[in-house]
Amino acid sequence: MTHDLFRADSYLRECSATVTALTPEGGVVLDRTVFYPLGGGQAGDAGVLLRPDGTALAIADTRKGKDAEGRPTADIVHVPSPGQALGLAVGDAVTARIDWERRHRLMRFHTTTHLLCHIVAQPVNGCSITPDYARLDFHMDGALDKDALTAAIARLVAQDHAVTIGAISDAALDANPQLVKSMSVQPPRGTGTVRTVRVGGACDGDAAQIDLQPCGGTHVARTGEIGAVVVTKIEKKGAMSRRVVLGLGA
Repeated sequence: MTHDLFRADSYLRECSATVTALTPEGGVVLDRTVFYPLGGGQAGDAGVLLRPDGTALAIADTRKGKDAEGRPTADIVHVPSPGQALGLAVGDAVTARIDWERRHRLMRFHTTTHLLCHIVAQPVNGCSITPDYARLDFHMDGALDKDALTAAIARLVAQDHAVTIGAISDAALDANPQLVKSMSVQPPRGTGTVRTVRVGGACDGDAAQIDLQPCGGTHVARTGEIGAVVVTKIEKKGAMSRRVVLGLGA
């Protein structure tokens, strides 16, 4: 089992860790990590693992572990870039360090998608968050205006709403199913509580709640940190699907 430090603090850039397993495919499992694994539409982190001798193993991607039957486990697998000597053994102490600039772009985009859920207020049937762009597919048949959406995002960014991590019980979530915005991905269950992300609301003196939904991803602490994000494209993907693509502005 890997202790996922990023769940409590998205701003952690590195941590000390111990190698607990090496996968047959050459992946590295640690007892704790700051690396976010692919999931919830958000890309996995990249970075480096610093070996005991100080040399670096470049990590190209991070994935959730799977057992022999392909079922998810509690492990997080750090996937090295091809062509490197692994140079690690179980029990080795390492420093896990993410590519912070890449992670921060992911955080900015992910929080923006939550703002977009508030602006459009339609069910989401697809999501992809990468370091270079993000997209949301809305289950709707109406028209969307690119400039109007960009302006609405900019207003919420400028208002600098607080973004806070919380939790909701399974029972409370069952009683408030409208909090789940995604039609295709359900929040993970099993512990009795589900992690939530709130934008605005009764925190930091911010009375206006913009968005509240279950989410396991990494986010900025305030919307003002997002900076310039623009809607670069709107596509009709089907009779009941409108895709909004986001890019970073100047």
